Amino acid sequence: MLRHRFAAGCVLAAFVAAPVFAQEAVFDTGLPLRARVGECYARVYTPPQFKTLSESVLKKAESERIEVIPERYEWDEQTVMVKPASERIVEVVPAQYRWEEQQLLVKPAAEKLEQVPATYKTTSERQLVKPASQQWKRGHGLVEKVDNLTGDIMCLVESPAEYREVTHSEVDQPATTRRSEIPAEYQTVRRQVLVKEAEVRKEEVPAQYQNIKVRRLVEPARENRIAIPAEYQILTRQEKIADGHMEWRGVLCETNATPDTVRALQQALKSAGYYSGPLDGRIGSGTADGVRRYQASQGMAQGGITLETLERLGVHSAGRASDS
Repeated sequence: MLRHRFAAGCVLAAFVAAPVFAQEAVFDTGLPLRARVGECYARVYTPPQFKTLSESVLKKAESERIEVIPERYEWDEQTVMVKPASERIVEVVPAQYRWEEQQLLVKPAAEKLEQVPATYKTTSERQLVKPASQQWKRGHGLVEKVDNLTGDIMCLVESPAEYREVTHSEVDQPATTRRSEIPAEYQTVRRQVLVKEAEVRKEEVPAQYQNIKVRRLVEPARENRIAIPAEYQILTRQEKIADGHMEWRGVLCETNATPDTVRALQQALKSAGYYSGPLDGRIGSGTADGVRRYQASQGMAQGGITLETLERLGVHSAGRASDS
């Protein structure tokens, strides 16, 4: 089977080894350019290349935080007359009095600032993570081809694009304040009021006073607005920079391969975890499958045991073909 797989490549190399005008004719028919006698070539599929892009996305919008600084008061002492000056009658008929109450302002009416916090709403948007792509897989489909290495029928399968949902919050109602009234406070003071003066002989009675503490507003309540910066998050997505394509590559075959080279290839694949068969120096299905899985994991061109694969595995072959 190996002889059958690589016979076409070797024959093509023999044709390319002709003069310059013969090389141009072979190139026009879709064969490798600058091929050398005794070396094998195969058309391999180079997978598409992608690059990772990062962008900053708003996660939480800019807002404000409000601090309420309460009002400030000071205590003052105020002298209040609780009994006015009068005259006392020395004679038998004394003066007559009655008691009455007086409302004294102790704390004036004021306003209080209350904080009303901001409210937020969450929005979401759909962002592209990986664009749609096409790749060859085993099976039947509308677009088919034959794998030159394994002889399998391959069909072109389209992988749909991948998206992700990104959510972020933004201010719905900004923070604010509201004012509420604080009523004034009063203190009730009882005092005597002269109703009827004493008769005959009078004697002056001095007024009486009382010191009362009263709160006085020095600085009203006020608000302090503090800006809260917006928050961002970094999102990554993949963008295709090159499409997959077919091209001629130098490959290992029975013409340019020795048993020692094949055994070195099998040993390198086994060390990398892609081959578990014997080191027999023969390119069987196990060796070909290990090469294919290694190329797929490394994003390399697939379709044969390319010289690039040997170099990546650290295997040195007897000959080196130029890629076309």
